[in-house]
Amino acid sequence: MFRVIILGSNGNLGGQLFQVFCKEKEYEVIGWDKEDVDIGDKELTLNKIKEVDPDIIINAAAYNAVDKCEESEQEFEKAKLINGKAVGFLADAALESNTILIHFSSDYVFSGDKKEGYVENDKTGPVNKYGKTKRMGEEELISRSGTGLKWYLVRTSKLFGPVSDSQQAKKNFFDKVLELSEERKEFKMVYNEEISCFTYTPDLADKVKELIKDKKSYGIYHITGSGAVSWYQAARELFKIKDNNEINLNPVSSINFNRQAKRPKYSILINTKLEPLRNWLEALREYYK
Repeated sequence: MFRVIILGSNGNLGGQLFQVFCKEKEYEVIGWDKEDVDIGDKELTLNKIKEVDPDIIINAAAYNAVDKCEESEQEFEKAKLINGKAVGFLADAALESNTILIHFSSDYVFSGDKKEGYVENDKTGPVNKYGKTKRMGEEELISRSGTGLKWYLVRTSKLFGPVSDSQQAKKNFFDKVLELSEERKEFKMVYNEEISCFTYTPDLADKVKELIKDKKSYGIYHITGSGAVSWYQAARELFKIKDNNEINLNPVSSINFNRQAKRPKYSILINTKLEPLRNWLEALREYYK
């Protein structure tokens, strides 16, 4: 029996990870969210993990308010703690317990200058503060290479899937657009920028379990849905699935939106190590059945 701690278990991704691992008889799964442990508190984190003595720690906890992080120094500090320093606390706890640590990062660690996409060992270069905090977390893991730490760093992008029951859980892009379409019939959508890959959280959770079960080599993995699209292209396919012909989508440049944080133009994550996930559109159709 393997004991697994899932941090951020009330979140959208954490909830799917919890379900996937609970289905397997060989795992004893413990779900912790922010009310159970503050991962920004080093001593508390180390002590709680030591008490449980897990075999695997999966960190799905994160700060993801991209624009707030850009506009507020207080929010930026919060993001640096949760996305950056706290990953180091977890790494130290994993080292002490001889535990496997799985941590999630983002396509936003890249600059977005490569139209052809990024492989796992490409140089990072975030263009916003949020991306910098996610890179800080990556560096906490990478800097401990050679110390005996057993780690998987999973970069992913544009998550969608079932929304958790937590009041703090964010709605995904598709659910937000459908909700807004009940009030208005016209949308501006970024057309030929901010192109990356949508990722279905149940598929991502299954692939993470595969990393463990197949004892894949430790290191960096890119795991996203297959197929890269813009927000405009994704919304267009959504309304086709919903058979809604009343919506008028206007393709525009990103400069038409008043957002504090710059986004990478092309942040396609290329997976060179695993069998790819299915196409995002197939997953989206399943989600809305």
